[in-house]
Amino acid sequence: MRWYVLCTKSNHEKQVEQNIRRMGVECFLPLLQEQRTIRRKERTVIAPLFPGYLFVRINLSEHYRAVSYARGVRKIVEFGATPVEVDIAMIDAIKSRMASSEVCMLEKPKEPISSGQRVQIKDGPFVGLEAVFMREMSGHQRAMVLLRTLEIQARVVLEINQLIPYAAA
Repeated sequence: MRWYVLCTKSNHEKQVEQNIRRMGVECFLPLLQEQRTIRRKERTVIAPLFPGYLFVRINLSEHYRAVSYARGVRKIVEFGATPVEVDIAMIDAIKSRMASSEVCMLEKPKEPISSGQRVQIKDGPFVGLEAVFMREMSGHQRAMVLLRTLEIQARVVLEINQLIPYAAA
C-alpha cells in the first residue's frame, strides 16, 4: 500500500477524513494551530496544514474507485492519468514536525517585523541568507520576502518563524 493525495471540496477535509476512515482506509490530515485575527480579536484556530488536501494510504487496485467517489472528494491528485505517489519519507517528515499526534504548531516571531525591514533566515534551505521582508500573508503564519543572492532577486514564501530581524555584525 502506498500514500496518495486526495483533493477535497473546500472546507470538507475533516468530513472526508471521517468518510474515508469509515471505509477502513488509513488517512493523514495534518493540522496547524495558528493565531488569527477574527473580528478584531486574536484567536487560536486549528485548520488543515494543506487546505483542500489530505493523504490516504491505499492499494490502488482495491480502493481507487471507493476513495475517489467518497463524499466530499474531488479527485485523487494525478499527473496525466497516473495518481501521484507520495514518498513515505515526506509523510514521516511532516509527522515528526508536529508537536502532538494531530496538530503542528507555529509561533510568530517575538519581535514584530515591518515591511521593507532587512531580515535573516534562521532555518530551512535558505538559512543564513539576508532578505527584505515584504509582507505577512494573512492567516497562514507565512511571510513573503525578497531574497537577493548572486545578483538575482526572487520572492520567496517562508514560515514567519524562520525570520529574524537582521543584525549587522
